[in-house]
Amino acid sequence: MRQRLAILDDYQGVAYDYAPWDQLAADGIDVTVFGEPFEDEEDLVQALRQFSIVVAMRERTAFTAARLHQLPKLKLLVTTGMANPSIDIETARDLGITVCGTGGSSTAAPELTWALVLAAARNLQFEGNALRAGRLQSTVGFELAGKTLGVLGLGRIGTKVAGYAKAFGMDVIAWSPNLREEAAAAAGVRKVSKDALFREADVVSVHVRLSDRSRGVVGEEELRLLGPDGILVNTARGPLVDGDALLRGLNEGWLGGAALDVYDVEPLPADHPLLDAPRTVLTPHLGYVTAESYTRFYGEAFEDVRAWAQGKPVRVL
Repeated sequence: MRQRLAILDDYQGVAYDYAPWDQLAADGIDVTVFGEPFEDEEDLVQALRQFSIVVAMRERTAFTAARLHQLPKLKLLVTTGMANPSIDIETARDLGITVCGTGGSSTAAPELTWALVLAAARNLQFEGNALRAGRLQSTVGFELAGKTLGVLGLGRIGTKVAGYAKAFGMDVIAWSPNLREEAAAAAGVRKVSKDALFREADVVSVHVRLSDRSRGVVGEEELRLLGPDGILVNTARGPLVDGDALLRGLNEGWLGGAALDVYDVEPLPADHPLLDAPRTVLTPHLGYVTAESYTRFYGEAFEDVRAWAQGKPVRVL
């Protein structure tokens, strides 16, 4: 019996550009590509009920326990990346669903982070829109040299971002719950307390993993310490930051600005208040969206599917 594979959330229509999905026909697998997000739970379940294989792009579509229970034919779930908090791995395992991952880019997210830092420092999004509307300069940016970058989470991505900051002549400080002095020293940064990070930094960039413990790790207290001249940059995950406090800080003026690539809800609804908030740079979760990243994501997802079809699954989570 032939099997059906769904490739989800191919927003740019490029899945076939990065892997030879048509070759799976020889393995008895028919491929369907979905280019738009599902409207709701019922829409998702109805669309995927007949599929035994699903390839998910990061956290664009969540696979909660409730959703997995409503997909009785699902046997293989592939996620791009080797971790995906939007998939209930334990439930999948209980239901006999194999979950596999892929590698990813180590440079895409840090480079996007630095683009947001620069854009926020020089008000690029606001001034670019003003230019298109026929207006000249109306804001004054600031130079990064001599300023302090606070890195919240000094892992693989945070360490790269810290290195970029040094190239711009910035002082770099860091905090995370388990950061050791020797790890900070090896990265050439100064370990500080969480409060000190937000009090001393001109720009704070968030790079911790999302978990129950880290959810809301940046709240109103931290944002107020960052202050009316401080910039928050988040390319990690939206729920790491208290969204209500962030909006209040921007609208009331006690937070200097925010540059965001991630949100509590994605795609960001057209009526979301962040879209009207002042002093923001907003991008639609572009951190991993590069040709190099997609080559590995889709290429290894294809390998995962073929290996599983041949009874030898790889990169099992």
